[in-house]
Amino acid sequence: MLEDFLWVEKYRPKTVSDTILTDELKKTFQQFVDQKNIPNLILSGTAGVGKTTVAKAMCEELGCDYIVINGSMNGNIDMLRNDISQFASSVSLMGGRKMVILDEADYLNPQSTQPALRNFMEEFSANCGFILTCNFVDRIIEPLHSRCSVIKFKIPKSELPSLAKQFMQRVCGILDNESVSYEKAVVAEVIKTHFPDWRRVINELQRYSATGSIDTGILRNFSDSALTKLIGYMKDKNFTAARKWLGESDIEPTEFFRAFFDKAEDHIAKSSMPQLVLHLAKYQYQNAFSADPEINLMACLTEIMADCEFL
Repeated sequence: MLEDFLWVEKYRPKTVSDTILTDELKKTFQQFVDQKNIPNLILSGTAGVGKTTVAKAMCEELGCDYIVINGSMNGNIDMLRNDISQFASSVSLMGGRKMVILDEADYLNPQSTQPALRNFMEEFSANCGFILTCNFVDRIIEPLHSRCSVIKFKIPKSELPSLAKQFMQRVCGILDNESVSYEKAVVAEVIKTHFPDWRRVINELQRYSATGSIDTGILRNFSDSALTKLIGYMKDKNFTAARKWLGESDIEPTEFFRAFFDKAEDHIAKSSMPQLVLHLAKYQYQNAFSADPEINLMACLTEIMADCEFL
C-alpha cells in the first residue's frame, strides 16, 4: 500500500505529542484533544511544516470519523455537493463529531466553492467540523475566516535549533528502521537545506536511500560556490551565462529564493537590498502560479541584474 511505501505516510505521527511543532502550537492542539472538541480551524503555513499531520493526529487521537479532501485536485462545487455533503450528513459510526480536512484549501475557487463551503459549515455544524489547511491564508475568503479559528505555523528563531534537533533524531530513527546507512553530517545538511519543510526532507532522504547509503556522494551540486558563480554572472550582466547556469541546475525555485536571500548580503550593496527583497518576494509568490518555474526564476534574476548594485 502507498502508506507502507512512502516514508512520509508510514512514519506520519499519530498523536499531537509525537508531532514536531513549537511548544505553543503543541499546547494549543493538545488542549483541543484533551477537551475532546476540535473547532473549525484554518491552519496556515509553508509547505511541509505539519499542518495536515497535526489535523489527522487530532482526529486519530479522538477516534472520530474524518475524510481528507485535496482542494487543489478536487476543489469544485461537485466535490462539495457529493463528497462533503454525503459524509457530513450521515451519523458517525464512532458516535462523535465528524471532521472534514480540506487540504490546500487556498486552491478552492473563491468565487464559487469557498462561498458554498461557508454554507456547509453552518448547515452541518452540529454533526461535522472542518479543518482547512493552506499555504496562503490571504486566499481564503473573509467569511470563512470568521467561521474558523486561524492558527499560523510560525517558528520563532529561539525554537529553530530545538526543532531541528528533534527532527534530526526522528529521521535518523527512520533511516535506522529502514536499514539505510548514512552519515549524520550529510543528513544534517539535507535538513538544513529544506528546513522547515519536514515532508520534503523525508522525501529527499527516501529518494537518496535508493543508492543504499546516504553520504556525501548524494548531496546536490547546489552549494555556496555554485551560487557565488551565479552572482558573478549577474554582476557582469552576463544574461547568457546566468541562463545556462539556471538551466543546468537542479535547484528547486522555493529553495533558490531562500538561498539567494541568505547569500545576497555579501554581494549586493546595502542601498539595493530593499529592491532585492521586493523582487524575491514578488517572484516567490508568482512561483505558485507559474506555468514554467524556470522562466519565472529567470525573470527574477533579470530584474535583479537590471535594478540592483553588486559589490
